[in-house]
Amino acid sequence: MERGDPADMTGDATAEIPAGTTPRAYDAPTAMPGDGPAVTVFICTTCRSPGEGAAPVDGTALAEATAAAPLPDGVAVQGVRCLANCKRSLSAAMVRRDGWTYVFGDLAADAAPDLIAGAALLASSGDGLMPWRGRPDSLKRGMVARIPPLSLPKEP
Repeated sequence: MERGDPADMTGDATAEIPAGTTPRAYDAPTAMPGDGPAVTVFICTTCRSPGEGAAPVDGTALAEATAAAPLPDGVAVQGVRCLANCKRSLSAAMVRRDGWTYVFGDLAADAAPDLIAGAALLASSGDGLMPWRGRPDSLKRGMVARIPPLSLPKEP
């Protein structure tokens, strides 16, 4: 199996949904700013756990498990082919509409509940930042970057 094969959950309308899964937010086209969910969790479907060689790819399994779980209002999940964080795989990013974006690495294959909890915190935040308090430990230890929104006001 090559990286990214066979499951490609990029959000492309032509992408096939893996057999045995239920179509969820991850197979929908990406929303434009102002539309759709408050927070989208992007999970790298090509990530492999260290030393992993068998199918399914852990990133794909994490994306499927996260999308299959009950999601809070305003949260969607979408798989993407690569987040270019290979040295810290498994990887995910959380994008808040008109808020901050977070990139996480070193996630476990069973991190779906942590990703959902973090997305709920980010979606309910009043200032567009994910609060440190209440954040799952894997999202504290695994934070790679915090990226400001394009609408961030300039500091004086």
